[in-house]
Amino acid sequence: MSRSRRQPSLSQLRAFAAVAEHLHFRDAAAAIGMSQPALSGAVATLEKTLGVTLLERTTRTVLLSPAGERLAVRAKAVLGEVGAFLEEAEAVRAPFTGVLRLGVIPTVAPYLLPTVLGLVHDRYPDLDLQVHEEQTANLLEGLAGGRLDLLLLAVPLGVPGIVELPLFDEDFVLLTPLGHWLGGREGIPREALKELKLLLLDEGHCLRDQALDICREAGRVNAPVKTTAAGLSTLVQLVAGGLGCTLLPRTALRVETSRNNRLLTGYFADPAPSRRIALAMRTGAARAAEYRELAAALRAELRPLPVRVLNGGGRD
Repeated sequence: MSRSRRQPSLSQLRAFAAVAEHLHFRDAAAAIGMSQPALSGAVATLEKTLGVTLLERTTRTVLLSPAGERLAVRAKAVLGEVGAFLEEAEAVRAPFTGVLRLGVIPTVAPYLLPTVLGLVHDRYPDLDLQVHEEQTANLLEGLAGGRLDLLLLAVPLGVPGIVELPLFDEDFVLLTPLGHWLGGREGIPREALKELKLLLLDEGHCLRDQALDICREAGRVNAPVKTTAAGLSTLVQLVAGGLGCTLLPRTALRVETSRNNRLLTGYFADPAPSRRIALAMRTGAARAAEYRELAAALRAELRPLPVRVLNGGGRD
């Protein structure tokens, strides 16, 4: 086993690096704000610690020894990394800087991301927002494992160790093909869902589960589904083609129906079936205060949308 050595200090490395750059003790001392005797002592102590002669000193000149030439490069690299480390620590201390990895479910991403991205661009320009669109189960796994920092999704989740920051509630509407007897109607009773041919998203989408829950609440015991879609855009096209009806969140309505004139929208009687959208973070997250501030700012930005913005707060 090798004999343990004392570690050189950063002050000693700075002194040596300054002398290696200036090859003059007085100039080196002035460059790093150290007295000349202190700088000479730091370099001498470094040489003793390393057991290596770094400088060749004469009465008129200072030269690097062969070992000093090699180690000066290393010292500069170490000091550069220390500087980068301190800069990163400063960035971590400053709010809304660095990377924020946001996970979003597919039935929210196309309709809310323009608002989220606009808010971050205008108010938090130093925040490096990275967006990941995935289904709920993958998002929760990513949050628990540290791959993601914050989620934007439908709640309640019922998952321990996660704090939900509610943003808004939004109603579902009934999307039908032209000529459907419920197309364009208002005050539709939920019981009407009992007999409809309902089109749903594939398994794994929380919106599918929400739609099935709404059907069960309406008294529909069995909800056979013969046609499904991987995304809302495809689902809407299936409705336009006359294959059935579907439930659509209000935030998706304008985007998904504006390109097709073979669709009609029906509105449910109050209280309409709805879903709640929230931000979700790990309990005890280091940046919890930032996430709460972001949620508050996002609520204000969402008011123009057809949603019911909620007050602040959070729940486990």
